[in-house]
Amino acid sequence: MLATSLTAAVLGVEAHLVRVEADTASGFPKFTMLGLPDSSIKESEGRIRAALRNCGYEFKWDRRITVSMAPASLRKMGSSYDLATAVGLLAADGAVDPRALSDVLLVGELALDGALRPVTGVLPMMLMARSSGLRAAVVPAANAAEAAIVEGLDVHPALSLPDALAVAGAALRPAPPRSPVPHMPRAAVPDMADVRGQVVARRALEIAAAGGHNLIFIGPPGSGKTMLARRLPGVLPPLTLEEAVETTAIHSAWGARMEGLLGDRPFRSPHHTTSDAALVGGGSIPRPGEVSLAHNGVLFLDELPEFRRNVLDALRQPLEERSVTIARSRGTLRLPARFQLIAAMNPCPCGLRGHAACACTPTAVRAYQSRISGPLLDRVDIQVEVAPVTYEEMMGPAGETSAAVASRVEAARRRQAGRSGRTSVALNADLPPRILRQVAPADPGGANLLRQAMERFGLSARGHDRVLRVARTLADLEDSAHVSERHVAEALHFRGRPAVSE
Repeated sequence: MLATSLTAAVLGVEAHLVRVEADTASGFPKFTMLGLPDSSIKESEGRIRAALRNCGYEFKWDRRITVSMAPASLRKMGSSYDLATAVGLLAADGAVDPRALSDVLLVGELALDGALRPVTGVLPMMLMARSSGLRAAVVPAANAAEAAIVEGLDVHPALSLPDALAVAGAALRPAPPRSPVPHMPRAAVPDMADVRGQVVARRALEIAAAGGHNLIFIGPPGSGKTMLARRLPGVLPPLTLEEAVETTAIHSAWGARMEGLLGDRPFRSPHHTTSDAALVGGGSIPRPGEVSLAHNGVLFLDELPEFRRNVLDALRQPLEERSVTIARSRGTLRLPARFQLIAAMNPCPCGLRGHAACACTPTAVRAYQSRISGPLLDRVDIQVEVAPVTYEEMMGPAGETSAAVASRVEAARRRQAGRSGRTSVALNADLPPRILRQVAPADPGGANLLRQAMERFGLSARGHDRVLRVARTLADLEDSAHVSERHVAEALHFRGRPAVSE
């Protein structure tokens, strides 16, 4: 007898519907699994045998049993297919009505005693189930909170295989009442008031937050570069519901157990020894990298020149396209990567350039700074020197709080959102050139400054547009409809890279 159950496979950050076809027939006893299963799925035979026996189900194994997972071209890995396989086998044996399984997603790993263990990637699976028109899903009880994030789908938590069968055998009774969508506890974010002095660097951070611009801090050790960067999430607006679902789904697909929606924007800070595959994603079975885990949030790269050159150059595509394309022999995978890059670096190998104690030669400084390619720097809107804090600044009054800065950032973003109805682009940093010229025309003085920057200082066409985007953000922070010469001048100031002494 043939029966079909439904489950899901997660590839990258998206889930795909998988049909588990179970067939029992007389013949030489043999259990065969088809459809590109990996070793963990092949091992499921032992788990399913023990679970059925320990739950009291009399399933005859002395016959030819074939389990096929379609589509066969999609690689299957992990233990989340156990429940669908076990229920499919019981349906093929007549213990469950196959018609009750036609629009139900079954997800879960089986323990030897029949208990259902939690799995990863549940949120993208539920999103796929809803978009595929399925009516319900049966998930391990430990995954119920994550599954319940998706509205429009009846979620039935189950503690064991008998629980799951009771639900399926009753043709899915009404799902239990849905509780409000839980949110993950918000992390404690350090406050901008802790930063003493650094007026220019604080201003740069506020501009970056308001327009979504990429930013590099350049300064000696102990000047507050990392301290400033870690306070950026505290001045960014919270995730919208759509962003929270999207971001939580990515982390779930990556393998994190989610107890609810993410409330904070991600802040990822990989070590400088990370590989290019770990940063942008990849592997023989492609997985999201740090740039995708920072989607809708911040990617902070401390000690930027210490990262390998190929790792930094791998950032160029996601910074430009806001996504990562991973090509493999079996196909191409596209991962979201809309993040804000914040980086920090020393001005020279010893970090004390400009101080009497610095022993670095101009050649050594050039070699150190040249570890960061020109094309990568060209994609960074704001570059600012962070000077050491003076004693007077250390002992002086505290600066503005994160709440005060966040209120201005939110107001500037509201102005950008008001334009997005006409431009379909939410942040100034993402404005394409054609739209940029419509919403940020510089006045005659500003246009003249930009022309001089291109003619005298070699500002590239991409650099021109990035300066104009920052100038548009400066105008938004001042609630100005027009980009003035003053805005362009300040944007050019933040564009300049501290030069190496000749």
